[in-house]
Amino acid sequence: MSTQKDITLPPLSSFERLSSECQHNAEKRTGRQVAIGGPGSCRASTRVGCTSGYLSTWPAHVTSQVVQQGRRHTSGGEIRNHGCGEEFGGPVGKPRFLEQLESYLKKELQALDPQQPKVQERKLQAYREVFGCFIEDFKTYKPLLCAIKNEYEITLAYLRDQIRELEPLRARLVVVSEQCEKRILGLREEERVEISALKQERQHRQKVIENMRETQSALQTQVCCLQADLATQYLMYREECDARKLLIANISSMSYGPDEEPEEEQEEVEIEDPVKEKLALKVCREDLTKAQVELNRLHAEYGDVVPRRDWETLDHTHKENLLKLETLQKDFDQMKAEYDTLLEVHKQVTTQRDSLQGELEGFKEASTPRPEWEQCADVLGGSERWADLSQGQSSQRRLEILLAELGGKNSEFFTGLGTSDDVPIYLRYEGQLKNHRLKKNAVVRILKEVWKEKVMEDGRRNESSNLHEFLRQHLESQYGEKAGEWAYSLVEGIRQHQKDDSVSLFNDILTGKVDESVYHGQTHLLSNLLKVLIHSDSTESGMLSVQDFRDDLQMAFPLKRAQDIDELVTTAQAELDNNGGSLPYQRLYTEDADGKHKDFLNLVKKQASTERHMYISELRTQLGGKGEVTVADLRAAFKNIDPSLDATTLDWVLTMAFQIHQEELEQHTTQMDTELALQHLLAADVTRAGPAPQQD
Repeated sequence: MSTQKDITLPPLSSFERLSSECQHNAEKRTGRQVAIGGPGSCRASTRVGCTSGYLSTWPAHVTSQVVQQGRRHTSGGEIRNHGCGEEFGGPVGKPRFLEQLESYLKKELQALDPQQPKVQERKLQAYREVFGCFIEDFKTYKPLLCAIKNEYEITLAYLRDQIRELEPLRARLVVVSEQCEKRILGLREEERVEISALKQERQHRQKVIENMRETQSALQTQVCCLQADLATQYLMYREECDARKLLIANISSMSYGPDEEPEEEQEEVEIEDPVKEKLALKVCREDLTKAQVELNRLHAEYGDVVPRRDWETLDHTHKENLLKLETLQKDFDQMKAEYDTLLEVHKQVTTQRDSLQGELEGFKEASTPRPEWEQCADVLGGSERWADLSQGQSSQRRLEILLAELGGKNSEFFTGLGTSDDVPIYLRYEGQLKNHRLKKNAVVRILKEVWKEKVMEDGRRNESSNLHEFLRQHLESQYGEKAGEWAYSLVEGIRQHQKDDSVSLFNDILTGKVDESVYHGQTHLLSNLLKVLIHSDSTESGMLSVQDFRDDLQMAFPLKRAQDIDELVTTAQAELDNNGGSLPYQRLYTEDADGKHKDFLNLVKKQASTERHMYISELRTQLGGKGEVTVADLRAAFKNIDPSLDATTLDWVLTMAFQIHQEELEQHTTQMDTELALQHLLAADVTRAGPAPQQD
């Protein structure tokens, strides 16, 4: 709000003074007392002419014209004031304060230049200043008038802000309107071009239609002419045919006598038969043409029509698929809801775990740190050995035991064994090799990667590669120049963790104590059992009843005894904490942090190993205490104890027993020590193929 200018005016009283002067002047002229409203009254008395005897106060009936047209020149050149005196027949003087305000306002308005910018705001400023002086003089109504003035000022400011905000929109509206007009003009131009093209195309097509109509009329004329010619030719043909018949009849009657009349009639019949046959042939040809046309029409209309029987079959299949889809959708929605619930529970558990972990860290920081003695188990050969050494010992004693166990060992580096032929190929390195101190889980992870890649490589080559060479290739491909460090570190880790089944089996295969087929046999055994369980789980819920689980075990291991099956079921229930309900069979295949199987799978592998030893024991009994055996002796013994053994598997078993290639079996006649051959069979995955033969 702009500041007001100071107006130099003589000090005057408030509105009461103005009202009193106006009342006093009116009483002098009329001789009557007129009641004036209270000071500051917003309502004027009723305005009446002078003849009626009623008066009104000065400010009440004066309009805004007093300010704008304060004075008017008469025809005689004198100036006449407009006031309430004219109403009452005599001049009445204005209050001095009003005259001073009017004169100041008039002077300010005359001083304004209409050509200058924002002249309206300057004009409003003049009125604002006069109104401010007016408010300042009226002490009684100053708060109300100030509130009114402030409200107007706030409203004006708000409207200015609105106008300022709408200015960019106005410009934007102008731009958008111009763009729309340009787009409309462009569309109209495109439509005009398209309409002209369509008009030209229409004219062209009309010309083509006219030409086709002319051609059609010409062809129709030709058809009419040809029909007329055909009718004429047909008529001539009929006449010629009748004449020919008459001629033949005359010739016949002239050639034969009266006695030969029957023969003449017979000849006439025979002569008439070819004509009838021609007519019949013509009719048959026409019928054949009609039938061919009808057949072509039916083939064209119904060539793609499906037989109703096929359609009903497809419709039935479609409905069944829809029902299956609805069922699957419901199952999916249910599983999704369960998954969302489990996800929410997981988030809550994660939040609780994080909070508890934070509290644990706080407790660890506040408490005295204690050494984690369990980490020593990875260095000293497993948790069981460390438990035997450290059980019931103090921290000082445990430290002494650890130092004693590590004494004499190179804790930082290995010394390479060289590159001679008597050193395994995966250890043929020289110099000082860093000890990476692999933990058990790292050793198990590396061994799993080696087995996985070796199986894939053997599958691609369709033959089994040597484990020593493959291990060296794998370490070199994974670790490059540091392959030697990792090879010696891996061997040391394998040596320290011999109590783990998978690590021990790998070490036996690597050192030649056991054939590689034992590992593949165990893998196939466990994977086949899992396939049978998954196939039996028709609902795909991951749950099986105890009876179904027992039946699946019997199906996967048809040669097992009933007590072995019962032992497997009992072990599975104990591992899953189950007392007769459904079994979540997939949890049986979970591994611990070190990649070790749990009790159930360990029992499966243990029973398989026991069955292999029993199988070899039966073979030893069948051989009858022979000191040496040949290929033929061993083949006959296997056929006696296992008739279901096929020829291919039997040949492979014999090659494992005599340590020769399969091509050499037929020519191999050398005898081998029986116990040595049986040891070779125990080191391989030799299992029974079928049930044992019935004994008398």
